[in-house]
Parts: sequence; structure tokens; C-alpha cells
Amino acid sequence: MGTQRMSTENVERFVNEQLKEDLRVYEKRLKELNAEMLEYVQLKHMIETILTKEHRTEFKTQVNIGGNMFIKARAENVEHILVDVGLKVYVEFKIEEAIRFVEMKIKVLTKEADIVREKSIETRANIKLALLVIGDSQQLHTTQDDR
Repeated sequence: MGTQRMSTENVERFVNEQLKEDLRVYEKRLKELNAEMLEYVQLKHMIETILTKEHRTEFKTQVNIGGNMFIKARAENVEHILVDVGLKVYVEFKIEEAIRFVEMKIKVLTKEADIVREKSIETRANIKLALLVIGDSQQLHTTQDDR
């Protein structure tokens, strides 16, 4: 009986120290991926707006300077734009190249988010399963103790 209770304690410790920490890491990464995807989707919409204009000589917009604070901006030439390709490295693209890069980046981020989401779901299921096993084990012990 002492080894069974120790096993239950080990499962509880594993759930609290390992599985819940894994879940926290997955949720944090998923938030980061979603934020990055949102930025690329916004960039894609801006590029599409530029592409629909007949004359690409001037473009007015608002630019997020951080903390959801925006300033008005005007670009006189929109044939080339700078795109953050990761690690705060900016590459100058022609507007048509930029839209292809952004679409590819959104697909990659979506696939990565799907993988992290699946790991998160699997970890949640493992936590629930472990808690059910602990609950069943404790019920079994109480019914045996009653006899």
C-alpha cells in the first residue's frame, strides 16, 4: 500500500513539474507564433493594397512603432520595401517578391503553430489522463480501506 501511494505521488509530481511546465512552454510559443503571423498578415494586406493601386508613386499609412503606438508615414517610392526576415534582419524586396516571401512565411508559421498546438493538445490529454488515474487509484484505496 505504501508503494502505491508513492507511485501516486510520483505521478502527481510528474504532472506538476513536467507536464504542466511543458504545457506552459507550448502555450507561450503558440502566442509568439500567432503574434508573428499577425504581423505578416498585416504586412501582406498592406502589400496587397499597394499592388491594387494604379500608380505606385506614393503611399500613405500608419506605422506601428511599438506598444500599439502608430505614427503617420508616407513612402514616395513603393517599388521596393524592407521586410524583417527574422532575427531583426531586414531585406529589401521588390514589391512582387515581398508578397511571395510573406505568403511563404505565413505558411511556414502556420505549420509550426499547428505542430505546437498538437503538442499542447497531447500534453493536456496526458495531464487529464494522469489525473484520472490518480483519482481512480485514490477511489480504489478508499473502497479497499472501507472493507
